[in-house]
Amino acid sequence: MPRPMLFTAAVRPLKALFVSDAFEGILLIAVAALAIIVANSPLGGAYHELFNGTLAWTPIPKLYNLHLWINDALMAVFFFVVGLEVKRELIAGSLADARSRRLPVLAAIAGMAAPAAIYLAIAGGEPALERGWAIPAATDIAFAMGVVGLLGTRVPAPLRLFLLTVAIVDDIGAVLIIALFYTANIKLAWLLGALLVVAAMIAMSRRGVLRVWPYALGAVVLWYCVLNTGVHATIAGVVAALTIPMERRDGHSLLEVFEHGLVRWNAYLVVPLFGFANAGVMLGGIGLAAFSDPLPLAIAAGLVIGKQAGIFASIVVADRLGFAVRPQGSSWLQIWGTTVLCGIGFTMSLFIGALAFPRYPLLVEEAKLGVLVGSGISALLGYAILRFAPPLTPAPRPRTASVGAGG
Repeated sequence: MPRPMLFTAAVRPLKALFVSDAFEGILLIAVAALAIIVANSPLGGAYHELFNGTLAWTPIPKLYNLHLWINDALMAVFFFVVGLEVKRELIAGSLADARSRRLPVLAAIAGMAAPAAIYLAIAGGEPALERGWAIPAATDIAFAMGVVGLLGTRVPAPLRLFLLTVAIVDDIGAVLIIALFYTANIKLAWLLGALLVVAAMIAMSRRGVLRVWPYALGAVVLWYCVLNTGVHATIAGVVAALTIPMERRDGHSLLEVFEHGLVRWNAYLVVPLFGFANAGVMLGGIGLAAFSDPLPLAIAAGLVIGKQAGIFASIVVADRLGFAVRPQGSSWLQIWGTTVLCGIGFTMSLFIGALAFPRYPLLVEEAKLGVLVGSGISALLGYAILRFAPPLTPAPRPRTASVGAGG
């Protein structure tokens, strides 16, 4: 085989991987691994100073280090994209039909409640740790779908759609949890300003304004108002996204324009940068004994055990009672493997972990450890189950009696 053909044959799998659903998940794995390596290397001090050292100058005093700029500002883009996905699914996607959304909504609720219950059962006895109950309640869409992408056709299409829908509903729940349970004292003047901006964006949408810049400007102003209210600033991203119109002009809606314009930036810059800045747990600072401490143990158990138990049980009960039908063309073993993948928390779990213990850096590091261990086990176990699960065998068709047969 000539050398150019050898090179093409070698590069083709890498090119296919780069454009597949699996790449985003692999990128997150690589970023998390790199962050842990750097944080525990001689560069650990520089890593910590880079993200947590006070900036020489900042245009917004509340964002005085790079870590805050990433978590409070850049992650607003992530939540904006989440909001766009949620609105699209609610209006024209898998959540638009009441019957089709029964199962994923029920599964997502059970998949948030069970991990929280397991977390509180293990760590709830210590008052300082109670605020972390929501850390194992989230599912990382990119990471979970990345693992599914590695499995190819071994995961039936209806099961992929189910996982994606559960993760989207899960994100809605996580956003509500952040807004309701991780909000400081609210400053009413800034809250009123935020409400006025939202009202103006809704008015633009209803009057048929279909240009990008008015909504982009409104989203930035809304983010700044919310940043000063006491509500976490990233909530502004979701709220702003819900005001973007879906009316089509020239074959595309403004929502699709925003989504297509931001989705790659979100996948290849925002989320990886967040992962690198937040996944770097310093093992030397907390010690190896931290693996058995209540906080990381509770988070890991919630992700690995709670997620699959809550979601799988809800599917079985709904299917048996006739409330909703399980994903078609999927065996129970394949469904179980998919529910295990829902225990990959990563992005949202790391985010909530930082919100839960803002004044206790050691607890934040332990929370990171629990998220990384729980997500890693869920990814490996879910992959193994789905990799070796046999496909569902169709039931044999009943044989009809031939004409003239005796009996």
